[in-house]
Parts: sequence; structure tokens; C-alpha cells
Amino acid sequence: MPPPANRLRIIGGRWRGSRIVFPPLAAIRPSPDRVRETLFNWLQQPIVGARCLDLFAGSGALGLEALSRGAAHVTFVDREPQVGRHLLQTLERLGSRDAAVMVEDAQKFLLRPPQPFDIVFLDPPFDSAMLDQVAGTLQQGWLAPGAHIYVESPADRSLATLPAQWAVQRTKRAGQVGYHLLRGSEFPERDPAKEVSP
Repeated sequence: MPPPANRLRIIGGRWRGSRIVFPPLAAIRPSPDRVRETLFNWLQQPIVGARCLDLFAGSGALGLEALSRGAAHVTFVDREPQVGRHLLQTLERLGSRDAAVMVEDAQKFLLRPPQPFDIVFLDPPFDSAMLDQVAGTLQQGWLAPGAHIYVESPADRSLATLPAQWAVQRTKRAGQVGYHLLRGSEFPERDPAKEVSP
């Protein structure tokens, strides 16, 4: 018998096996277990001590898995108040203080003064253009040098519209879902407007 649609389990780390019940909202589409297991095998070393941004948090599956596996801090962002309450309650139940929950639209959140993250999880609604929109903004100070960027999208969606500085490291497909690990530039972007001639 399959588990209820609004439940998931944490796969690895200190909270391995913990069950998470999230709001039964149609827009929430957690990454399947096998996808998360593959992703965090890819991130096995970078995740430890990393500062992570879960920009379309939904169920919180990616950010919670990151914390379980040793991330230093995760910022969860989601525009749904129900999701915000769920995440705060879940973090309290798990005893984690290494997280922040922002109930805000992703694009609005990125209008704040940027802070660099080591790992960014991008799993926006599949029927939206938000992936391209937020990807460009992330280039403006939100990525630490060499940051890892995880993208989950329809399997037939091209990655060619993402920033040219993002190099594809790993890519796989699970049914109609494509999931990809990209790497940002090791060198910070130069802003000519801020450069002073000698």
C-alpha cells in the first residue's frame, strides 16, 4: 500500500528514517526518494558545513535532507504561509536551530541584499518561467565561488537558458523529471561599474 501523498521520509544522516507530514497542497511536489538519494550521493562531501538555500521549499524535503546530512545552515523560502508553519513545526520537532524560514515569493526574496550560499536547490513549479528568472538573479551575489546548484525540471526542458557560468556536473532522468547538478564559477563576477581605474 503506497504511503499518503503528503508524507515523506528523510533518507540519510542524523534524522534518517524520520517521517515528515507536509500540507496537502496541490502545488507541492516533493523530490522522489530515489532522486534525493542520488542527489545527496553527488553532494556527499560538499554538503558538510555548507550554507544552503532551498528557494522553492514546498515540503522541505531537500533542505531537511541537507540539514540531516551535515549542512551548517539552510534558508527555506516559500510563499505559502501553510508551508512556512509546517517547516517551523518540523524544525522544532527535529530540534534544529540551524535554519531560517522565509514566507515570501522567491523573486521577492532575491531582491534582498544578497548573501552567498554554497548550495542552492531550485525546484520551481514545472509550469512556470521562474527557473530562468531566478537563475539570473542568483548570479548577482547569491552564489559563493564554486557553488553547487541543483535544478529539478521537466525531463524535456533544455538547460541552455541557464547562466553560461553554470557548468553541468551531473544529469539524470526519473520518468518525466530531469534532475541536474551544476557548478557555478570559482571566480566572483566582476562588476565594471564598481571598478576604479588606476
